[in-house]
Amino acid sequence: MSGDASSSSTLPAAALAASRAALSSALADPSSGTPLTIVTATDGDIQAPAQDATPLTGQPQDVDAPMPQFDQVRTVFSDPNNFNVKHPLYSSWTLWFDSPSTKGRNLPQTPATPSAATPFTPATPGGHGGGWMDDIKKVISFDSVEEFWGLYNNIVPPSQLPPKANYYLFKEGIIPAWEDDANKQGGKWSIQFPKDKNRGNIDKMWLYTMLAAIGETFDPALSKDSNEQTLITGVIVSSRPQFYRVSIWTRLAPNYGGSAEDTALKERIESIGKTFKMGVLGYQEGQKLAGALATEVEFASHKDSEKKGRARKLVA
Repeated sequence: MSGDASSSSTLPAAALAASRAALSSALADPSSGTPLTIVTATDGDIQAPAQDATPLTGQPQDVDAPMPQFDQVRTVFSDPNNFNVKHPLYSSWTLWFDSPSTKGRNLPQTPATPSAATPFTPATPGGHGGGWMDDIKKVISFDSVEEFWGLYNNIVPPSQLPPKANYYLFKEGIIPAWEDDANKQGGKWSIQFPKDKNRGNIDKMWLYTMLAAIGETFDPALSKDSNEQTLITGVIVSSRPQFYRVSIWTRLAPNYGGSAEDTALKERIESIGKTFKMGVLGYQEGQKLAGALATEVEFASHKDSEKKGRARKLVA
C-alpha cells in the first residue's frame, strides 16, 4: 500500500483524519486484535466491545459492559477494549451483500428508493435485469473508522465467499446499480484475478480498496480548496467460479469529445486508476497483468459496458 496520504494531501481535516486512521489500522494486523463490536451509548459515547464478539448478522451486537472512565482520550488503536473516541469518516457508507443463498429470499431490510417521487426498479449491477433488489442484503451503515473495523472483523472475507457472491461498499444513499442517479453517468475501474493464484491475496486487496475508498484517497480533486464532488460512489468485490473481480465505481465518465472539460475529467479518471493499480493493489507502473482469466486495470463507462466488445476502455 502507498505511504501515508498526509505527506501531500489537501484533504479536508475530517477526511485526512479518517485516511490517517484507516492507513494506520491497515499497517497493523487487524486479525491480531480483539474483534470490535460497535455499540453507541445514549450520549454518543462508545461502550467497551465484547471480549467474545459474534459475527454480524446485519445488526450491531448489544453488549452489557461498563462505560469507560473519560479521564483521558483513548483511541481504538491505543486501547481496543476501552476506547472512548471515534474517528469520523468524511462520508457515511453502507455495505451490501448478495450470494446464491440470498436469491429469492424475503430479506428483513429493503433498501429505500433514491427518490420517493421516482420509483426505482434497478437491474443487476451487471445489467442482467429483473428482481435484483429482492436478492441484495443491506448489511449495515457506518460513519467512523471504529465502526468500519467492527464490521470488517466480523464478516466473511472474500476468499471464503461462495461463487456468484458480491460485497458492495457504497456511499450512504447510493444504490449499487447502474440506474441510480449517482451512477448512471459514470463508469468503473476493474481488475479480474484468476482464483487459484490469488486466493491468498484477495482479502488484502479488498481491504486496501475499502480503506482507500473510506479514507477518500482515490480522487485527488477532493481537497479543502475545491468545490468538486468526489467521483467515487462505491467499490465492489465479486467472487466467481474461476476468478475474483474488484471494481471502483465513479459518478462520471469521459465522453472522449475532446473538450477541455472532458479532457480534465479523463485525466482525473486516469489518476484514480493509477492510484488503484499502484497505490492500492501494489503493481508497478506499466506492469502488464492480463493473462488467462486476468485483465489489466481497465475503465469503461456503464453505457459503453453495455456494448460488450465495442466498449471504449482506459488502461491504468
